[in-house]
Amino acid sequence: MSSQAEPNHPIDGVPTEYELDLAEDKLHEECGVFGVYGQQDAAALVALGLHALQHRGQEAAGIVTYDGTRFHAEKRVGLVGDHFSKEQTIARVPGSCGIGHVRYSTTGATALRNVQPMFAELSSGGFAICHNGNLTNAMSLRREMIKDGAIFHSSSDTEVILQLVAQSRKARFAERFIEALHSIEGAYSLVAMTNKKLIGVRDPYGIRPLVLGDLNGSPVLASETCALDIIGATFVREVENGELIIISEDGIESLRPFPPHPKRPCIFEYIYFSRPDSILGGKSVYECRKRFGYELAKESPVEADVVIPVPDSGVPSAVGFAQESGIPFELGIIRNHYVGRTFIEPTQQIRALGVKLKHNANRGAIEGKRIVLVDDSIVRGTTSIKIVQMMYDAGATEVHMRVASPPIKHPDFYGIDTPNPKALIAATHTIEEIAAHIGVTSLAYISIDGVYRAMGYEGRDNANPQFTDHSFTGDYPTALTDMEGPHVPKQLSLLAEAG
Repeated sequence: MSSQAEPNHPIDGVPTEYELDLAEDKLHEECGVFGVYGQQDAAALVALGLHALQHRGQEAAGIVTYDGTRFHAEKRVGLVGDHFSKEQTIARVPGSCGIGHVRYSTTGATALRNVQPMFAELSSGGFAICHNGNLTNAMSLRREMIKDGAIFHSSSDTEVILQLVAQSRKARFAERFIEALHSIEGAYSLVAMTNKKLIGVRDPYGIRPLVLGDLNGSPVLASETCALDIIGATFVREVENGELIIISEDGIESLRPFPPHPKRPCIFEYIYFSRPDSILGGKSVYECRKRFGYELAKESPVEADVVIPVPDSGVPSAVGFAQESGIPFELGIIRNHYVGRTFIEPTQQIRALGVKLKHNANRGAIEGKRIVLVDDSIVRGTTSIKIVQMMYDAGATEVHMRVASPPIKHPDFYGIDTPNPKALIAATHTIEEIAAHIGVTSLAYISIDGVYRAMGYEGRDNANPQFTDHSFTGDYPTALTDMEGPHVPKQLSLLAEAG
């Protein structure tokens, strides 16, 4: 294909090149959670932990602490460093126990009333909670509670948990919390706090991650190990699927309130969401992504001169592809790290230049060469069109694309923002059609068995898969009570406005 190709001819149901902001052509994880018990200036440690988890949500952040007498809360729209690096902000949340949350909203406006942690005064005292994931029966529960007279102050499904705890008639707080957990469905890692306890819990399948750490004898809970690293805490272990941990001055108590379920963590944590320097399930996320590249090179070899990652998430897989294939690795695309999601593109002329706000071609590594572009995923394909054309404009003679995840064909209901299924380009079009649409010489995805081989298995066990991989297979591990089926037209959002 020549550099003069015009690859972005429309496909039915797929947005054209300029219809969508580039940021919307990636999947987004909604939340990160963090908590620490028994450390003076807990808020400063929580802020550092949230800073390490910023990749899990960039729209808002919040911290709640307890100082032995009262609870304190600070919530802000924007990045953690924009607000919680200020000494006067941290001073407003004193205490030796604290929890925090970062989030990315899937739909609806960012509003402080939706920013977590959520807090309420219950009959047993103050209770704060934050949530990574998505409940698949929150709307049904919410409707029933409103009929019974409950008053909701946010549109977050996390408030449903808070209301369930408030309505329980069990005697002990732990029993009330467990009763609430038995009413909810979906994916969740929760970090909560009372005036005496720090609490962590993971859903029965362990879809969303949660780890336990130790900082000089003080327990720490976090979505990922990279948040432990930033405060100098040591990794103790993962919170197990279906496990409830209660931390108090008496120590750490582990409860198992659910019947046993097979562990099925979300495979997208390894493919895209978690930070490369985190350890999940005893595996280095970075090494897993390299192995995706190894498998991709074995499955879909190509004659080319250079391997180029689509930064930043495609870098580890591109390294693996280059090492296995023997094709040299080059940084052929340079990313501008100082452009955020809120950059204003006021005119069509400026919008047409949008990809160069974040990426620019390194012509010296590209011109006159056959290149292999390696990316972690293709969602709508709109960004791929722009990147591919950029490679041709920089003088590439051939552009082969290799994708380190299988085709995304199904929406997610567990805390990942996926577009309308009709906008998932792989849901209704063949790989050949996608290749023609984005303008590449060739296109190949890693197979689902290749993903499992990269994770250390012989392939996918279709009867008992080791991961939650519904975006590729349509195999949802939990009930989807609020959905009409796996192809509902609108993603259930953690922050969806209630109708």
